[in-house]
Amino acid sequence: MATTARIAKTRKRLKYAIRQRRRCRLCGRPRAVYRKFDLCRLCFRSLALRGEIAGVTKASW
Repeated sequence: MATTARIAKTRKRLKYAIRQRRRCRLCGRPRAVYRKFDLCRLCFRSLALRGEIAGVTKASW
């Protein structure tokens, strides 16, 4: 989990756009964040398995 201070720091407008860091909406994780959902892979998986993300189903073949 990201600390509150770090999350607040990342919300501040940066001088250069390239320095932005995409974070998960739920937990604040900075890595493996899906742009379409704004969620990290861990939160995405848990929400998808519970059926809380519309249009996402577990693949089976």
